[in-house]
Amino acid sequence: MEMKAIRTGFGEGLVKLGKINEDVVVLDADLSNATKTIGFAEAYPERFFNCGIAEANMIDISVGMSRMGKIPFCSTFALFCVGRGYEMIRNSVAYPKCNVKICGTHAGITVGKDGGSHQTIEDIALMRVVPGMTIICPCDANEAEKAVMAAAEYEGPVYLRLARGPNPIIEPNMDFKLGKANVLRDGNDLVLFACGIMVATALECASEIEKKYNKTVSVVNIHTIKPLDEECVVKYAEKCRKVAVLEEHSVIGGLGDAVMDLLINKPDVTMEKIGINDCFGQSGDAEELLEEYGLSFSAVEKKLENFLEN
Repeated sequence: MEMKAIRTGFGEGLVKLGKINEDVVVLDADLSNATKTIGFAEAYPERFFNCGIAEANMIDISVGMSRMGKIPFCSTFALFCVGRGYEMIRNSVAYPKCNVKICGTHAGITVGKDGGSHQTIEDIALMRVVPGMTIICPCDANEAEKAVMAAAEYEGPVYLRLARGPNPIIEPNMDFKLGKANVLRDGNDLVLFACGIMVATALECASEIEKKYNKTVSVVNIHTIKPLDEECVVKYAEKCRKVAVLEEHSVIGGLGDAVMDLLINKPDVTMEKIGINDCFGQSGDAEELLEEYGLSFSAVEKKLENFLEN
């Protein structure tokens, strides 16, 4: 199985986008090697702006550029753009509906040894409550590249959430349409809604559960968390009746809550949220952290088996 970092797909997407759209500009907060915006900087130096370690300034500069007809992609670690830049995102980008694309790499706990101070587990929740914000969380590098193209075509604020480490390429030719989920497996007994790196885990767990329990499992890639594909979510929840949501994010305010909010008036549906409980991350290798916080394949599979049996 081909492995490739989601942030790498983001960087490659920017380079391709820059070639076909001269209005695209990229800003970074002194992390271009890590965020993979370095490729755009090398290809189009006159359209790349290193704002230094000044994330709030970077976002406001992006707003000014959007007012001049440019399409700015501003990028840094998710914690820094969403955390330090929250007021600017809210008041300068979203409130006046500016066409700014906020790109947070190194999201979730799989940042690794930088520890809890750098591991963003609340960014989806923060962006969900910002009126008019579109949230995209690609499942692999190919989808990240397509998400860049879609974000550029969409008029309005976008938050693009990107993981750090290598991740399996899920499906090379998978379609991407903003606001439309992708059904990767179609079953009747359990549906797994997932985003980001947890899509690969959902597919692996679905395969094992079908072997062990003689049940069929649906897997739905929710790459656009806001606006949520409500039609798809309701359809598969009503069809399977057992719903689990997998995300590398806090169980508070993320994809799980978005799905639960939609299904709250459906008494025939039972639901399990699998994410990071109300705690901070810590230093460790990515795989160790996934195991520690119950998001590894083995941990998720066990939770799903308990959910099916109860």
